[in-house]
Amino acid sequence: MYRKGKRVSKEKLVKKQKGMIITAAVLLAAAAVVTGSRLIRHPEKSNTKKSEVADQENSEKEQDHRTSGTELSEKKQNMNKSITEEAFYISKIPDDIFEKMQGKSYKADCTVPREDLRYLHVLHMGFDGQTKEGELVVNKAIAEDVLAIFRQLYEAEYPIEKVRLVDEYDADDEASMSDNNSSAFNFRFISHTTTISKHGLGMAVDINTLYNPYVKTVNGKLSIEPANAEAYVDRSGNFPHKIDHNDLCYKLFTRYGFTWGGDWTHSKDYQHFEKD
Repeated sequence: MYRKGKRVSKEKLVKKQKGMIITAAVLLAAAAVVTGSRLIRHPEKSNTKKSEVADQENSEKEQDHRTSGTELSEKKQNMNKSITEEAFYISKIPDDIFEKMQGKSYKADCTVPREDLRYLHVLHMGFDGQTKEGELVVNKAIAEDVLAIFRQLYEAEYPIEKVRLVDEYDADDEASMSDNNSSAFNFRFISHTTTISKHGLGMAVDINTLYNPYVKTVNGKLSIEPANAEAYVDRSGNFPHKIDHNDLCYKLFTRYGFTWGGDWTHSKDYQHFEKD
C-alpha cells in the first residue's frame, strides 16, 4: 500500500509540475501579447501623428487660402487687363461713323480711300483724373502704333482732356483746337498752303491742342492756332500739359518713329506728331 501510494504521489507531483509549466507558459504568452499590443499601438506616438496630420491639414488649408487669394488677385488683374484690351481696339470705319464724316472730315474731294483709314477706340485720363473714352480715325499705316501709344499714355495716367472725332466740330479745325480736343484725320490743307496736310492723309495726331499751339509768321504777322492759345506760345514758361522733349507724349511718339512739329524750323506745331 505504501509503494502504491508513493507512486500515486509522484504521478500527482508530475501532473502538478506540468500544470505549473503550462500555467507559466500561458502567462508568458499573455504578457507577450499585451506587450506586443502596446508596442503596436504606441498611443503617445499616435497622438503626435494626429497632431502632425492636423498641423499639415491646417497648413494646407492656409496654403489653399493663400493660393486662393493669389488666384483672385490674378483674376482681378486679368479682368482689368481684359477690360483694357477690349477698350483699346482698331476696326474698319463703321458705317454710322463714316456717315457722320461725310462732308466734314471726309469731304467730297478727299483723295484717301475709306479702306485706307481705320477707326480707333481708346481710353484716356481726363484732366479731372477720370477715365474717358476716346475716338480717332487714322491711316491704317499708323493705326497699330497710335493705339499702342495711347494705351501707354493711359497706363501712365497721362492727362488728355478730350479725344473726339473732329466731325463733332463739323471738321472745323479751329473750333476743335480751341476746345483742346486731340484728334487725327481731317482732310484739309496745311494752313496758308495748297499742300494736303498729314492730317488729310490720316498720318498725324494732335495732342492737347490748346496748350500746344501751331505758331507761324505769315506776312510779318504771328499766326497762332488756335487763336485762344496766345498764353502758351512762349515755351520757356512752366504750365500744365506742355509738350516738350521731356514730355512722355513726345518720348512715346518719337520712339515709334513720329516727327514732332515742335522741332520744325519754318514753323512750330507743338501739338503735332506725324509720320511719313
